[in-house]
Amino acid sequence: MAIILKGRSISKGSAEGEALVCRQPIGFNFGIDVASGVITEYNHELFGKSIRDKILLFPHGKGSTGGSYVVYQLAKNKTGPKAIINMTTETIIAVGAIMGGIPVIDSLEKNPYDLISNGDHVKVDADQGFVAIGK
Repeated sequence: MAIILKGRSISKGSAEGEALVCRQPIGFNFGIDVASGVITEYNHELFGKSIRDKILLFPHGKGSTGGSYVVYQLAKNKTGPKAIINMTTETIIAVGAIMGGIPVIDSLEKNPYDLISNGDHVKVDADQGFVAIGK
């Protein structure tokens, strides 16, 4: 049975797939390889892991506004996440995701870290404003 959480839609669209969970902010500008989708930020909990085709849960982005273009490049290269779930989405992530057509949702009614684990099947429907977690 799926768990449904309502949230705030940031970038429209829907996608589903395997969750990749991260409790650290992600710096897209200089923190990820756009050709592969692999996190390159040293000492990051996802260092060496690919975000490609994942439903990426992370608290928020960090760094400069160039990160918007990196999120967009990831989408265009098809090396980025299928969708993003944030605790709070700041402008850097929002702009890149909107330009790249990556669905984004934040401000879920319950803490997603309590309900989503790596490998869970998750659907993000930013058109309707919900996340469905398959257990």
